Amino acid sequence: MNWIKTTILMAAITALFMSVGHLLGGQQGMMIALLFALAMNFFSYWFSDKLVLRMYRAQEVDDSIAPQLYRIVHDLAMRARLPMPRVYLIDESAPNAFATGRNPHHAAVAATTGLMRMLTDRELRGVMAHELAHIQHRDILISTICATMAGAISALANFAMFFGGRGRDEQERSGHPFAGIMVAILAPLAAALIQMAISRAREFEADRGGAEICADPQALATALDKIHRGAMNIPFDTAQSHPETAQMMIMNPLSGNSISRLFATHPATEARIEKLMEMARTGRYPA
Repeated sequence: MNWIKTTILMAAITALFMSVGHLLGGQQGMMIALLFALAMNFFSYWFSDKLVLRMYRAQEVDDSIAPQLYRIVHDLAMRARLPMPRVYLIDESAPNAFATGRNPHHAAVAATTGLMRMLTDRELRGVMAHELAHIQHRDILISTICATMAGAISALANFAMFFGGRGRDEQERSGHPFAGIMVAILAPLAAALIQMAISRAREFEADRGGAEICADPQALATALDKIHRGAMNIPFDTAQSHPETAQMMIMNPLSGNSISRLFATHPATEARIEKLMEMARTGRYPA
């Protein structure tokens, strides 16, 4: 199912780029936009995970650098029968974590230093199990590509703003009256594409899968409560600068009074905790 979503998303972005290219530069502009879109699709599939990790200045760690985090991920990956993902640490006070990569054999998990300080070992296991569940469910390809695609749409908006109305002659220059309107709708369009491609249900599924991997739903529930309270009080500047990546996080890192809320794809934390606590009580995750 995620392969179908990914293909549709790439096709939609390609069509959007071609339409804008035609609007700004006619047939030649459309061909240039097509080549750019194809190159971007190729880059997104193969290198989007590296781009996202670089955005967050994530540092790869091993058993000697971050033994607690690395050993937890290693143990959980064995329990989930997954290949060992690369492990990264992000030097940020805000508590959060995410998984990225194109498949389980090319996956990575990242956690902030703030998360490491805030959670107990038991709670950290719950969070890392949640991220491994995303890898197990193959959510990571579509979520990582969505992040880079949304960034590309923002770049397209800036391109339209700068070049709109700059045709070869006066007739062309008067032929782009909608460039400003296009800029105004492209950012919400990027958010809408993400929300269509990334269902909020995937977070519930990752919570359920993570609770099964670590065999401790209550630990993940208490971790979510701590992360939620921490995220409300501690700004995550990198996420604010790249709101298109927020959907990758275990908790929405964006401020509530910003246009960045358009990119919110997480269900209510209270609902997630309630389902996990019910699973802890009954052994079953409610639908």
